[in-house]
Amino acid sequence: MNTPQDSRWEKCLKLFQDNVSPEHYRAWFEPLEYQGFENNRILLHVPSLFFAEQIESKFSSLMNRAFERVFGADFRVVFNYNVVNKQPDTEISIESVNKSRIIDNRLEQSQQQVGNPFKSVDYGDIDPQLNPKYTFENYCDSVSNKLAVSIGKAIANDPKCKTFNPLFVFGPTGVGKTHLVEAIGIRSKEVNPRSRVLYITARVFESQYTTAVRNNKVNEFINFYQSIDVLIIDDIQDLAGKTATQNTFFHIFNHLHQNQKQLIMSSDCRPVDMDGMVPRLISRFKWGMTVELGAPDYELRREVLAMRARQDGLSISDDILDYIAANVTDSIRELEGIVVSLLAHATMLGQEISMDLARAVMANAVKVSKRQVTFDLIAETVCGYYNINSDLLYSKSRKREISDARQVVMYLAKKYTPMSSTNIGVRLSRNHATVLYACSSIEQRMAIEKQLREDLAIIEGELKK
Repeated sequence: MNTPQDSRWEKCLKLFQDNVSPEHYRAWFEPLEYQGFENNRILLHVPSLFFAEQIESKFSSLMNRAFERVFGADFRVVFNYNVVNKQPDTEISIESVNKSRIIDNRLEQSQQQVGNPFKSVDYGDIDPQLNPKYTFENYCDSVSNKLAVSIGKAIANDPKCKTFNPLFVFGPTGVGKTHLVEAIGIRSKEVNPRSRVLYITARVFESQYTTAVRNNKVNEFINFYQSIDVLIIDDIQDLAGKTATQNTFFHIFNHLHQNQKQLIMSSDCRPVDMDGMVPRLISRFKWGMTVELGAPDYELRREVLAMRARQDGLSISDDILDYIAANVTDSIRELEGIVVSLLAHATMLGQEISMDLARAVMANAVKVSKRQVTFDLIAETVCGYYNINSDLLYSKSRKREISDARQVVMYLAKKYTPMSSTNIGVRLSRNHATVLYACSSIEQRMAIEKQLREDLAIIEGELKK
């Protein structure tokens, strides 16, 4: 890529060089490629999204001062990067979080006029507060989350579909709940740009309500939220114990639901397990669809790793991807953190991404399993837990206890091993359709059978020892 000749950019580089160490300049400013200054936008090409986020977090103050001195106070910074390394046709743009003083002032004035629940009755359009990175296109799916993704797409693609209203998504930390609910919001805006979509965390909702009470603006607060078409509240469990806020949300919920507006909530637990929540609100959470996002299975973990590596322009061999996917089992967020750490080592230290580096990075982030989880280990552990003869697992017996154990083996093999559904079926003299049915059946039963959830937790604990 040819950098345009522009003396202003040379002046900026000189300012950067004068104010950072030579090591930091080589690592962070030499890779910047100046693409021009158009419509008050400073266009910079960077190696990856990670690079843009890091340079902005480390040197935003210096960069803004330099740009203001050279280009004037009215500017925006746009980072361009290739989704696929060295393929210019995959270039996309993101705008810097940090803007010039003039841009910040315009934004502040705009926010005072638009989407503020305490300013006026005529709210106009609102900022949906959605992260543009959290799309369905960037969301990997597999057996472990297929139901939740399918329902999310159905809601977003057809605004008239109210079968799943409200949608209540629950699961442990780091399994992709926020990404999924925001993807629904983004697709909803794409399908109907005039739709009033709002994503908000329960903590922010509580803070806004407290402010409304203090300023005697509760009616305006309620009126604003009753004007939303798609309301997405993340971490709804954080309203626990906030009785006044819950009662207000109860009235907002009723109004939106009665007027065929979509409600989407996420939580770290199912509605029946929520403590500190008023019963009438819990009953409404269960009106629509409750769906679980469990710990990612092997297939999903492997896909997430591969996609994130492609996005960051990293070349990671299959055996390293397999090793990471086999040992980081609990959280999508942990997987992404491993890739970020590998990228940092490759970018800052110029290290080759080897198996030794992967092991070293993982040792600081997760507890690596001392033994590999294999099909045979799963079968042995399940049979031992249920106290059944392992030979019966491979027989044609359809006794309930044998059939249940066989389905658990299929489910765990799909979750923890790289085996395909076909290969799992072959080991048990079944076909791949039987395996898929077994996985789906276990997931559905877990939503309503406490004993099965406890059994699986104990078995998975044994597998990870």
